Amino acid sequence: MSVPALPAGRGAATAVAPAVETADLEEVEVVEGELVDDEELLPSPGAPDKPVVDQHTILYPGQSMPRAKDGPRYRRLDYEVSPETARRLEEESAPVNTDRNYRNQRKLFREWCEAMGRVHRPCTTATYVEYCAHLIAREMAPNTISTYLSAVRTWMPDDKKPGTTLARAMLREYRKSWSKRNRVKKAPAITAAMTRAMVDTCDLRHPIGIRDRFVLLVGRKALNRRSELSQLTIEDLTVEDGGVAQWVAYSKNDQEAVGEETWVPADASEAKYDPVEATRDWLNILHRLGIESGPVLRALTVAGTLQSRAAVKQKSREAAKLSVDAVTGESINDWIRGRAFAANLPNWQDITSHGMRRGGAQEIADAGGDPTKQGRWKAGSATVKREYLDRAQSRSENPWHKVAEKQRAAEQ
Repeated sequence: MSVPALPAGRGAATAVAPAVETADLEEVEVVEGELVDDEELLPSPGAPDKPVVDQHTILYPGQSMPRAKDGPRYRRLDYEVSPETARRLEEESAPVNTDRNYRNQRKLFREWCEAMGRVHRPCTTATYVEYCAHLIAREMAPNTISTYLSAVRTWMPDDKKPGTTLARAMLREYRKSWSKRNRVKKAPAITAAMTRAMVDTCDLRHPIGIRDRFVLLVGRKALNRRSELSQLTIEDLTVEDGGVAQWVAYSKNDQEAVGEETWVPADASEAKYDPVEATRDWLNILHRLGIESGPVLRALTVAGTLQSRAAVKQKSREAAKLSVDAVTGESINDWIRGRAFAANLPNWQDITSHGMRRGGAQEIADAGGDPTKQGRWKAGSATVKREYLDRAQSRSENPWHKVAEKQRAAEQ
């Protein structure tokens, strides 16, 4: 509902209501107004008494049409938030990577619109389509473009979102040509044999070796994302004889931070490769270092002591956004890649922590299981079906297996 401008009067101070650009709130059209002594924005006496309706208006039988003069009188208080709320809105901690990305993508869209002389919010369908064409011209990956467009569209008021039909059609055609020219290079899957070889490089007499062994064994069995590992706390782990209960407080598919428990079963084959023993050993090291709570994974010096956080923060912008003791996902990648190099694994330079998740999920699928819940994917995940289940089925049903069976039968 529009609030007409208030003419200057005695005791009034001119002010402009702040623009609401960074949240999907109920749409309120605010024009330049004035704050009077009682801090109320009053409707202008000279404003036409026109009906105020839209496609969402519902009138009961006999009810009069709503008029502009009947609109609410807003005060400054209706637009302000408390210092604590402002801090929460501006805070960019590790668990809000998606929100942070959306803010950045929306900022880029706003800057593009300003450069093109277009209105950025709410934008028109033509602007939305033109922006899609602009991203395509930059030869960005189709999935990245889709994410940018989603960030823009969800930013718009509910009743003024741009149409998506033309943009989707354009992106669909671009995806075909892009796929021919580009093949996404995925991090190599870390198999069980590779994991053991990497654990064998860990000096279990040194805190760094004990830490890296914990990451390799527990991270792979829990199918952890690197962000989940960096956010994991001591309080999130419960060690039992039969396994380790890991509470994943926040994940990519759990934006509301409902949380979910993941069970990592013990491996009775050999204590060296048992995730339960690995967890106990690492928690014992943390206890000896005086760490009783907070992040499980810590940066260590060559001597095995806690690394200065000031030094760590200078290495990465990502580190500066984490809690004072947490390590970054890039640090975890470095640990894993270092172990792959030490184990003399082929293509060690391409190995990342994501390979633990891929390798563990594929092993489950190859054994006839479904890694969806263990890896905290959404139920019915197309990624799990395409990347793991279908791949496992295709390999198990490969026609060459029939040839081998026939050859074995002939030799008997």
